Amino acid sequence: MIVAGADGCRTGWVVCRRDADGTLDIRVVKTLADACEGLSILAVDMPIGLTDSPRPGRACEGEARKLLPGKASSVFPTPCRPALACTTYAHANATSKKLGAGLTQQTFHLFPKLREIDELLRRERKLRRIVHEAHPELAFARMNGGKPVLSKKRQPEGYAERRRLLAKHGFKTKVDRLPGAARDDILDAIAVCRTATLIAAGTAIRLGPASARDRHGLPMNIWY
Repeated sequence: MIVAGADGCRTGWVVCRRDADGTLDIRVVKTLADACEGLSILAVDMPIGLTDSPRPGRACEGEARKLLPGKASSVFPTPCRPALACTTYAHANATSKKLGAGLTQQTFHLFPKLREIDELLRRERKLRRIVHEAHPELAFARMNGGKPVLSKKRQPEGYAERRRLLAKHGFKTKVDRLPGAARDDILDAIAVCRTATLIAAGTAIRLGPASARDRHGLPMNIWY
């Protein structure tokens, strides 16, 4: 069984694939569709399933923040579907505000990747059994005995701490540089690849009710 984890990066997606023997293959691909071929499970650090208004928002996000004291801000609020249709930040923010709450520039920067995964899963229904939403900080917390890793992953000590956790759980690799990807993008892709192995094994934890679906039938759950 081949599983993988993916995280968005400047030039596409960093994908960490794990073969049945534990071998890791880490590379950058242009589209998420490129990452799906031959996989049993793909865990992605990107929201799947969008609400029609910003409040109350997705239940899985609230649950994730409660599990990450001191690191709750790493769970970005997902935009509502009407805002995602907007092409400028000003328009998206105004649309979201009108429906209950504005959105940040940081969230707006995710729009291209959000649209990509949304369109892919709406178009390719069979991929809904393969592609699952994950979150790297939840993955690291689970590796860390349920405690959030409070050090910053972009700082040397935070990066090293997370590499040690990955190695301890069978995800040791020398890859820390790839063209078009930041070092922390690679780290996060490996972390959610570990989540993919748990999903495949039936031991992952799902946040949000199994019945949570958006208007297009996409699940609104986070796995770790």
